[in-house]
Amino acid sequence: MKSILVLFAHPRLEKSRTNAVLLRSISHLPHVTVRDLYEEYPDYNIDIGREKEYLIGHDIIIWHHPFFWYSCPPLLKQWIDMVLEIGWAYGPGGTALKGKLCFNAITTGGAREAYSREGRNRFSLREFLVPFEQTARLCQMTYLPPFAVQGTHRLTQEAITRAGEQYALLLSRLAENSLSIEHLLTLETLNDEILQTSTEN
Repeated sequence: MKSILVLFAHPRLEKSRTNAVLLRSISHLPHVTVRDLYEEYPDYNIDIGREKEYLIGHDIIIWHHPFFWYSCPPLLKQWIDMVLEIGWAYGPGGTALKGKLCFNAITTGGAREAYSREGRNRFSLREFLVPFEQTARLCQMTYLPPFAVQGTHRLTQEAITRAGEQYALLLSRLAENSLSIEHLLTLETLNDEILQTSTEN
């Protein structure tokens, strides 16, 4: 079984129906470690050594966050800036993360169709996430498409619950190493794999 580290960052989790459900859906999984960065570091004083230990001890890294202004909340950005140091995560001798899988799990207020050339946001979700992709690639990690729950303001509780079930199923299958990474890399979102599998079953 592969181990999964979820680095969760949401400054106002109490206001988020969707992220609360997503977290509850995966918290019981034995192969998953959830780190709530705003709970761990309310003063933004990140323990770099401790975070590196968590990274080394896991095979799959997930940056889980709401999509704030086409990026992540500030604490997660600070985590990336401080923890992924040259000589450790990248650059000369920086191979600590080499070969690990990495992706974003995000929630957006805008619906999926809003993230396209013809949509309100003019660019695809994958295009907005290029800085995260390049960060992962620089650290010699394999970057997968995002798991994205979109249009959250209009989702019913039933739809949010279903998204939580899909998230848990995705993490379970990744931990079991039962998904083709080559196939996943061709998708727009990892949701597409779970939806396709559900339809086939």
